Amino acid sequence: MKPMDLDRDSLTRRSEIVAALREIVPGEGVVATEISRRAYESDALTAYRALPMVVVLPETVAQVQAVLAYCHKYNVKVVARGAGTSLSGGSLPLEDGVLLSMMKFNRVKEIDFDNRAAVVEPGVANLAITRAVEHRGFYYAPDPSSQIACSIGGNVAENSGGVHCLKYGLTTNNVLGVEIVLITGEVVRLGGKHLDQAGYDLLGLVIGSEGMLGVVTEVTVRLLRAPETARALLIAFESCEAAGGCVADVIGAGIIPGGMEMMDRAAIAAVEEFVHAGYPVDAEALLIIELDGPPVEVDHLVGLVEAIARKRGATHCRISSSDAERLAFWAGRKAAFPAVGRLSPDYFCMDGTIPRKELPNVLAGMGELSQRHGLRVVNVFHAGDGNLHPLILYDANKPGELLRAEEFGADILRLCVKVGGVLTGEHGVGIEKRDLMPEMFNEIDLKQQIRVKCAFDEKHLLNPGKVFPVLHRCAELGRMHVHEGKLAFPDIPRF
Repeated sequence: MKPMDLDRDSLTRRSEIVAALREIVPGEGVVATEISRRAYESDALTAYRALPMVVVLPETVAQVQAVLAYCHKYNVKVVARGAGTSLSGGSLPLEDGVLLSMMKFNRVKEIDFDNRAAVVEPGVANLAITRAVEHRGFYYAPDPSSQIACSIGGNVAENSGGVHCLKYGLTTNNVLGVEIVLITGEVVRLGGKHLDQAGYDLLGLVIGSEGMLGVVTEVTVRLLRAPETARALLIAFESCEAAGGCVADVIGAGIIPGGMEMMDRAAIAAVEEFVHAGYPVDAEALLIIELDGPPVEVDHLVGLVEAIARKRGATHCRISSSDAERLAFWAGRKAAFPAVGRLSPDYFCMDGTIPRKELPNVLAGMGELSQRHGLRVVNVFHAGDGNLHPLILYDANKPGELLRAEEFGADILRLCVKVGGVLTGEHGVGIEKRDLMPEMFNEIDLKQQIRVKCAFDEKHLLNPGKVFPVLHRCAELGRMHVHEGKLAFPDIPRF
């Protein structure tokens, strides 16, 4: 990761900035001592750390407005942070900037069952939304593995998904509206409980924008009725290629499971030792496929999926006979990341997405890369939508291993792009994939994206140094490009 140049002016004025922020957020709302700031020096991508200049924990929208307006006036950088579970370094603080923690915004403000919507603050944990509505048979669909801890504001920033995103979509498919505060302190509402909005889809622009366009202070989410029944199949194969073929066959048959996850042999062994979910440890690949809906439909689909799996050479097929057993299947998958953490002192969790048909080729390619870089890789991923989560195992205490792990991860993402995929599915770009953006976008593409950033934040104060490999200022982007002595589109009038 290439470090940004520090803003010496802000560092020189640190005492003044801290004092001004204490006027806005009194009491314990400003964290300024070094030992207290250490708690915020990293997010879940712990390979990278930076001590924030100061941390602010506002409790009201008015305080957020005042903090951002002050930072805009005096050119102070700001990084918004939720629960800190980002795996791409998206909420990594800046040594010369304000870290704006939104975790005191933790209320469920309204539950509207008639409109199947809930209005929550950004610090509310993902799973807490479901807990608040499940007594009426409703739930919130996106379910990242960190759902017990990750905040809904962070989910909006990264467009998070989860094991059930294949059928029910990502955050962008389940958020109806947001309230955001721009860097100038202006409050903007986008969307609401209604199903559509007039004009440009600015809501779609904000979801997944990684904290670079504004600070979310309220989220309206879509609530879904819990399905009448759900059953899961635990299917083992002698090869990852056979498992990948089964995934393609299921989707090709017109079946859209609620969730379809895959693990390789190393992940199966780690999870089974950690959770004891009953996984077959002699399998080379394991699929968890969940079908939900009316009981008659689910029974029919379970039979179809089992037949497809057997045709693909499944060596083991276990069908859940109770909800407790189904949840046990998922308990293992949800615990995969901590389980793998027992295999190595450190690991990188990658996040590339590929066309499903390329799954066998990419898995084989990752095996070759593992040999080349001399590091182990464990595969856990959302097989249904091709969202890979390779876990690269390394030891940061061994000289050179962190660098090798970074290079290994970069090669995996290059492979994803090469086969027609993308750099990220749900973790975001952050700093982890920032310098790989040119692998997927040319300079024209990147400049167009930066122009969107400029429309919201022309001074580049919100989460600078993330996503874009080279920071262009808005004025630079406005210059006319002359190629071989000719202006582009010379017939367009210029004033």
